[in-house]
Amino acid sequence: MVKYSPKTLNRTFAALADPTRRRILAHLARGDQRVTHLAKPHAMSLPAVSKHLRVLEKAGLLRRRRYGRVHEMQFRVHNEHRIDGGRRLVERRTDRARNEQV
Repeated sequence: MVKYSPKTLNRTFAALADPTRRRILAHLARGDQRVTHLAKPHAMSLPAVSKHLRVLEKAGLLRRRRYGRVHEMQFRVHNEHRIDGGRRLVERRTDRARNEQV
């Protein structure tokens, strides 16, 4: 049986608890995007979106790539989240967020 770190689980579920962050993950599930592109559909400032992205990064749900001044975000799930259906849980949450938009 796999034992999850309570700290890791708390970060993951706290990150997924916010509807804005779930919508951001839903956008990223379709492909990598720049931070500026993620801010547009949410009518948020870049600093506000950056705060949400940092929470998702700390939870291990995103990967940030830097190309000069351009920051590109990628949806990512660590191996420990994939074990025992953890990935399916994250995918279900992003699917729900995607459906909330429609």
